[in-house]
Amino acid sequence: MRPLRRLALALAAAVLVPAPLLAHAGRPVAPHDAWTAWSWDPAIVIPLFLSAWLYTRGVERMWRRSGTGRGIRRWEAGCFAGGWATLLVALVSPVHAMGEALFSAHMVQHELLMAVAAPLLVLGRPVIPLLWAIPVGGRRTIGGWAKAAAVRGTWRWLTAGPVAFMLHAAALWIWHLPFAYDAAVASGAMHALQHASFLGTGLLFWWAVTHRREGRMGHGASVLYLFATAMHGGGLGALLTLSSRAWYPAYAGSTAAWGLTPLEDQQLAGLIMWVPAGAVYLVAALALVAAWLREGERRAPRLSAEALGTT
Repeated sequence: MRPLRRLALALAAAVLVPAPLLAHAGRPVAPHDAWTAWSWDPAIVIPLFLSAWLYTRGVERMWRRSGTGRGIRRWEAGCFAGGWATLLVALVSPVHAMGEALFSAHMVQHELLMAVAAPLLVLGRPVIPLLWAIPVGGRRTIGGWAKAAAVRGTWRWLTAGPVAFMLHAAALWIWHLPFAYDAAVASGAMHALQHASFLGTGLLFWWAVTHRREGRMGHGASVLYLFATAMHGGGLGALLTLSSRAWYPAYAGSTAAWGLTPLEDQQLAGLIMWVPAGAVYLVAALALVAAWLREGERRAPRLSAEALGTT
């Protein structure tokens, strides 16, 4: 966990970098200055730093008490670190600034949030380490609050398969309507809301899919929702790719510096959503099918023995 701690400390120090050194005078970033266009917004950097520090602190406490790999396994901690690093790339690196000039870069940012960071963070099981990171009194208070019927009922509803799937799909389609997308590009508040909805519904969706054994969804339902998400997301990507006109006027004056017309930029963005992003959901679905088959093979001898014992 030490590399994650060092990276988090470096990120916190970067908040202190004078803003004029990182600004681009409100103009869209161009290729020659893209690498310097890091977005050190305290509203993003501080929560990132706190989450990394709390997760690391919680895991260290758990491992010190129970042994390394207990409670949170090494690969789960690695998944959280990968998801956290993906958030850093999507929200702090030049990818964020490039998204103001190119729809294709903005698409990369969105897919990093929904299809990479969200599943990795969920696989990292962050709730347990974050609780261990706080004092016992606070842990008990949060535990009591979480056990309230209204809170539990709301969480169960949000992470139910159909609800999580529909919320994730709605966020994807609504924010890609031209009026909504242009509003997000033009307004910082709307842009933050767009990113929050992509990441938030992505976390709910992947939580519902990966926590099937805890009663949220069976293997079959998880596979179905993953395939359905790949299909409708790929469908939207295909519409963007095959359209004969550019959908978003917000990029009309910023793509030329990158050697693209607005339509070519849109087609590239559509391909990103259609192929690599869709592949993530398909690969996850196939992985669940494989796990489903392995589970069936493990159960087969026991079921056969039970059947023989009853005949």
